[in-house]
Amino acid sequence: MFEKIPSSRTADAVTQQIEKLILAGVLRPGDRLPAERELAAQLDVSRPVLRESLKTLESQDLLVSRPGGGTFVADVIGPIFSEPVVALIERHTDAADDYLEFRRDLESQSAAYAAERASDTDLAILDELISNMKTAYAHRDHAREAILDTEFHQAIGEAAHNVILMHCLRSCYRLLENGILVNQRFLFDMPGARETLLEQHERIAQAIANRAPDEAAQASRDHIDFVRQAVRETKALTSRQTLADLRRSGRQNSRDTALDTTGGKRRSS
Repeated sequence: MFEKIPSSRTADAVTQQIEKLILAGVLRPGDRLPAERELAAQLDVSRPVLRESLKTLESQDLLVSRPGGGTFVADVIGPIFSEPVVALIERHTDAADDYLEFRRDLESQSAAYAAERASDTDLAILDELISNMKTAYAHRDHAREAILDTEFHQAIGEAAHNVILMHCLRSCYRLLENGILVNQRFLFDMPGARETLLEQHERIAQAIANRAPDEAAQASRDHIDFVRQAVRETKALTSRQTLADLRRSGRQNSRDTALDTTGGKRRSS
């Protein structure tokens, strides 16, 4: 991952290399850097030069040091929305459709770029993720499927080789972590959804592997369209269930009131 610094061996050169690794998404938030001695050897610089660089990166909020724990990449992505806005979105679930509409455009472009630019390593990562998805599907491991779903879309963002797009997508996917907009596990419980989602992911990956940008973009749009419709149906079902529960409760209250007014005896009609 780290390359030897050219003859200058300055702290600025070390800083620039680590900055590029963070920007490119090679170093991710939470990643732990090698120990000082090991990292200095990999970069072929002195430890004082390395320390100066690490201090600079910490002052830029790109790295954080934990006493006795090492040096880590900071949470450089951050949320796409502030906490108050996230709270608003969580309370007003109609925003889920807007979120998916936004993802539809962003991810279709990402898939098209990936079909044009993905390296052999990128394709191998996507292939491995599809294989893992099939395993999780076979074991009915819904939690694992949800995690792999997000990882798959993130991998496409990385395969697009556009750092702005990649970081936008990573930030966007954070809204999925706590099911704020789309409860992935609930989605997987819908009849036939798991099979359809797996097939759609395979279709996207295959189009990227075939270097077919238009096909990859369309497969991505079809995937999001399916999720949007499933979310709408889920909301409608939940709304109907809530209404039915309220009606049932209302009937019970009416019966109890009738019994109270007749001294415990049900009035005849």
